[in-house]
Amino acid sequence: MKEILERLVSGELDIDEAEHLLKVNNILEFDDIAKMDIQRNERTGFPEAIFAPSKDYEDLLLIIKKYIENSDDNLIVTKLSQDRYERLLNDLDDNEATFEYNKRAQILIIRKKINKEEPAAKIGIITAGTSDINIAEEARVIVEEGGCEAITSYDIGVAGIHRLFPQIAHMLKEGVRAFIVCAGMEGALPSVVAGLVDVPVIAVPTSVGYGVGEGGRVALDAMLQSCAPGIAVVNIDNGFGAGVFALTIVNSD
Repeated sequence: MKEILERLVSGELDIDEAEHLLKVNNILEFDDIAKMDIQRNERTGFPEAIFAPSKDYEDLLLIIKKYIENSDDNLIVTKLSQDRYERLLNDLDDNEATFEYNKRAQILIIRKKINKEEPAAKIGIITAGTSDINIAEEARVIVEEGGCEAITSYDIGVAGIHRLFPQIAHMLKEGVRAFIVCAGMEGALPSVVAGLVDVPVIAVPTSVGYGVGEGGRVALDAMLQSCAPGIAVVNIDNGFGAGVFALTIVNSD
């Protein structure tokens, strides 16, 4: 970008040519299979992310290699199975980046720089059941990567609602700025939490369930239909989106 602006100032480029080159500079195109946004962190405060499922392994490997070569920012790979992670680890021989994989969340951080700043805020993350933890862990990784502290409490759903109140009280005492609440089955927990707190609640339906609740659609519909105000709902199993939205709330002040 600096080189393009210097050429503009020197008169080597006119304003239209400089605008075109700046737009091109924001995007990396890899063999017609991907267009990576290498300026995303500068523009939005959060690095580029790759959704791994359904991508051919060789395409995924190429995208990651080219990104590491051309960007100084970290890269996030979501919904990445352990088998694929182990293959990538063998095929990516790079001393410029470190690889941090969360097996439960199935998320990989390819780190080229470390955030040494103090946490900007605290965000509470809750699950209704143990089966929802993998999605909550995905949200936790994203929250921490975004520079916030995550305070977690898992398996405190409405089936034993007495477990919920002390954890909510603790998180509010710690000054959390938002709650991420993950629940499957009937998806009731976000409504209960939203009825108790005065900060935003991000509801994450999970695909935990069976019968009519299989796949998470019942939980999604219940959260969308909640009568408690102050709830935003993301897609089924979208811990990544919930984490980014929580960071957006924190950073908007």
